[in-house]
Amino acid sequence: MRNITIHLPKRLEIGAGAVAKVGAMQGRTFVLATPHTASFADRLGLSDVTVFSDIPGEPDIACLDAALAAARDVRPDIVVGLGGGSVMDVAKLVAAMWDGDQTLRDVAGPNKVAGRRSALVQVATTAGTGSEAGIRALITDPVAGSKIAVESPHLIADLAVLDPELTFSVPPAVTAATGVDAMAHCVEAFTNRNAHPVIDGFARMGIDLVGRFLARAVQDGTDTEAREGMMLASFYGGICLGPVNTAAGHALAYPLGTLLHLPHGLANAIIFPHVLAFNQPVAEAKTAEVARALGLSGDLAGAAHRFCADMGIEMRLSAHGATEDQLARFASDAHAIRRLMDNNPRDMSEAEVLAIYHAAF
Repeated sequence: MRNITIHLPKRLEIGAGAVAKVGAMQGRTFVLATPHTASFADRLGLSDVTVFSDIPGEPDIACLDAALAAARDVRPDIVVGLGGGSVMDVAKLVAAMWDGDQTLRDVAGPNKVAGRRSALVQVATTAGTGSEAGIRALITDPVAGSKIAVESPHLIADLAVLDPELTFSVPPAVTAATGVDAMAHCVEAFTNRNAHPVIDGFARMGIDLVGRFLARAVQDGTDTEAREGMMLASFYGGICLGPVNTAAGHALAYPLGTLLHLPHGLANAIIFPHVLAFNQPVAEAKTAEVARALGLSGDLAGAAHRFCADMGIEMRLSAHGATEDQLARFASDAHAIRRLMDNNPRDMSEAEVLAIYHAAF
């Protein structure tokens, strides 16, 4: 076994009403949110709060710069990410960068963040990215049409909160897509060239939880047990991202976010069945475990496609505004994301990437 390092939040609060535990941390607080998740700020139990609610689904460099400027006006003791993965990624960088001179270009890549002054609290309001568990942040470069990845132990949360009540209002289609994203984190780490027995354990738990609870959460958004199960699946997926990371599935999903502007969870859901089936010949035993946990039988690609479609996910790229002449650009960009493509258990040529986009079209 190779050596690995696992970074985890210093404290984790799980359960209905857990968001109120944030109130034990008092001080000047800067909350990052979306217009929707900003409505949860009053549940934090904090008194001196400034809310920045201009975080879009795919935050870019301009968004980060605006959040940093607002944070510098506040000079916060506490930075809170209150939302999904996009919000939490921006919160990580704001907590680490507002009180320093580093730019995004300075910190891009692994272990370049100088440090952090503010306490960081991550309050998840979706069950998908697992960003609350990890040390990575992704920001879109709109000029290059690609993601800038930052990785540092200084981005880990002091407190992570998994309160299923905050996910009750997530619509069924979004619940389904983000749930498949959580599963993809686990599956891609599980079948990865860099797979590790310890991370395999977290991946198995996450995949099992998705198989048990995702359909229930989609059918009844107020099913507390199902919502909590999906938040745990997402958290386990976030742990998988640290020492192992994702592979071709996420590489193919990223251009759909940066160029087609699809939500990250939806992009991963569309790609998931195709990459799962592509990798099956070289990861037969583990792929069989995934199929059993999800109740898939028969043709794997078709069964995985139905698993997603039956929960209301529109699986055709053409239905989301993609045009056939865009697919070659998607394939070129995806194939160039070597930090993920090189993790895939089976080599994937650019032509094979393009074939998957055509199949998903």
